[in-house]
Amino acid sequence: MACMRAVSQTAGVLTVSEASERNKGPILAVLREELAARTRVLEVGSGTGQHAVHFAAALAHLVWQPSELPENLPPLAERIRLEGGANLRAPIALDVRTDPWPAAPVDAVFSANTLHIMGWSAVCEFFRGAAAVLMRRGVLCVYGPFRFEGGHTSESNAAFDHYLRQRDPESGVRDFEALDRLAQSRGLRFTANHAMPVNNRTLVWRMA
Repeated sequence: MACMRAVSQTAGVLTVSEASERNKGPILAVLREELAARTRVLEVGSGTGQHAVHFAAALAHLVWQPSELPENLPPLAERIRLEGGANLRAPIALDVRTDPWPAAPVDAVFSANTLHIMGWSAVCEFFRGAAAVLMRRGVLCVYGPFRFEGGHTSESNAAFDHYLRQRDPESGVRDFEALDRLAQSRGLRFTANHAMPVNNRTLVWRMA
């Protein structure tokens, strides 16, 4: 079952997401392939920063730019300060609804477990903003739970979707076909659907 960003924190200790610890290895395997020829990545919704630290350390050819909503920035900045390497930049404040995004042009955008938490209008803005910052032949990689042809990939994802919509009617597991229409309208072409553990996927689009 896909998870929201369940995190734990003890006084004086960096925030830890158990889900991020579990999925960082499988996601990295996909990013090694999809971002092999990229140089600069913008991560949208970096959360605790565990992914940013892990991926930047393993993909030394990349400059990794983390980002978060302004109110979530302090703990992310602290982890980057304490654990980040030379190719991991200080995080920037980024709300996907901002137009334009306050980010330099990049040749890759990555986001994990964000689209099902956002409202649909913010999802639309995510694709608008991602396409705007991506350079020619740039890559967009999105990790999380998705529906295909109107159906869930597992009973656990269906239950998770129900939970999300009960909590916030504007959130929920997104239909791939609807996301692909948004992507196509912004000049992005769908290129890969990577099966991931716990009924998640990593979807990949590329700019023309």
